[in-house]
Amino acid sequence: MTIATSVHRDEVPGRAQRDQGFSIVELVVTIGILGVLIAPLMSAAIASIRASSSTRNLAQVQTVLQNAADRVNRAPKGCDYTVYAQAAAQSQGWAAGQATIVQSRYVPGSTPAAAGSWVSGACSGLVPDALLVQVVTVTVTSPDGSTKSSVQVVKSDI
Repeated sequence: MTIATSVHRDEVPGRAQRDQGFSIVELVVTIGILGVLIAPLMSAAIASIRASSSTRNLAQVQTVLQNAADRVNRAPKGCDYTVYAQAAAQSQGWAAGQATIVQSRYVPGSTPAAAGSWVSGACSGLVPDALLVQVVTVTVTSPDGSTKSSVQVVKSDI
């Protein structure tokens, strides 16, 4: 007579421990190790994104600034160059107010030996004087206000 024995998986020695899965301690330790490894990587990625954003802002400001300086430099002699700087900002899709200017002109001394001076405004009246020397300072600010840069353009008949 043959006796049939059935063996269940749970009864095989060593198999019961393998089928139980991971303990909560093992899971917590694994998650902790992953957190320690991933945190610096995330920090580096965030720093890289911020640096890229700053670089992009600076490049855009420099582009608008160069465009505005070129427009002011090529403009006919006049008493107000604001529209040229604002057009440069608007060509980038920015608000006109992102580009501002400060204008001044040189007023010679009363005699050749007397020193002249710089005064505010591009002209003394509504039309430019003969032999006029002007300095136009163009300032461009990024739309988010994080980057600002300036350049001076000298316009002269002399």
